[in-house]
Amino acid sequence: MIISLASCAEDEVLPKVTHGRLERLTPIKSEYVSDRTVDVWLPDQYDGNTALPVLYMHDGQMLFDASITWNNQSWEVDSIVQTLIDRNEIEPLIVVGIHNVSSERHSNYFPQEPFERLSQSVQDSLLQLYRNSETPLFSKPINSNNYLSYLTQELIPAIDATYATKQEASGRVLAGSSMGGLISWYATTKYPETFGGAACLSTHWPGVFSNDHNPVPAAFIEYLSENAPSADTHKLYFDHGTATLDSLYPIHQKRVDRLLALSGYDSINYLSRVFEGENHTERAWSKRLHLPLTFFFGKSEQR
Repeated sequence: MIISLASCAEDEVLPKVTHGRLERLTPIKSEYVSDRTVDVWLPDQYDGNTALPVLYMHDGQMLFDASITWNNQSWEVDSIVQTLIDRNEIEPLIVVGIHNVSSERHSNYFPQEPFERLSQSVQDSLLQLYRNSETPLFSKPINSNNYLSYLTQELIPAIDATYATKQEASGRVLAGSSMGGLISWYATTKYPETFGGAACLSTHWPGVFSNDHNPVPAAFIEYLSENAPSADTHKLYFDHGTATLDSLYPIHQKRVDRLLALSGYDSINYLSRVFEGENHTERAWSKRLHLPLTFFFGKSEQR
């Protein structure tokens, strides 16, 4: 299936990029999830003939243009990636930005199988949580398995049919922050033959907004310990700050680091970093995006 480019509606603004070019795709009519916008960023080096690796990024509306995001921040992906390419520090790559559906974000990104291991009473209590006084945290039942089916069975085949892409697992990496970090590592456990790695920034191990009496992190970590993709064929990147929401993460990330070391991960295929004083924002993630980029896509002499 080849997908076509979308024209923006009158009330819709295409993100502006200062490097490379951005194409917006006509939403795929999915059998699995609500329709969502997808943006594809192509580097200056893209010629349509040479197959390039692809970085699939969640929360796609936050990646390129701070002037149109809800908090006036973005990852500045186009600038960072193109600069690294031009410096010959990483190989050219394509970035696919998959927009979230805001009301369904938690339902789409919360790893489903660990959730289903929780007791029914815990599941019920989680699904009744509110983000604020008016907004449920989960507007729908958790359906991250469906979201991953959308990625692997609908979106990726369409991207591969439309662009010159490397189509082996080593040529596909997932990246996301917070809940996007959770769904990124979870995807590698469900589809290790599709994704060769995951960059998980400020991974939201609590799943909700507190560590107190919270069984969710243990469920995530137990599942990961049993289902981690092979260290022989995969690479994983994790990081976090220590301020605001990121202050909840160190205790859990240390456990993850230990268990993955026992699973065979080492400095060649695993990187875990702590950024003292950094908070839970796109501005913070942008400052360190170069680290996972060079980890996954660095030229051999740079690795």
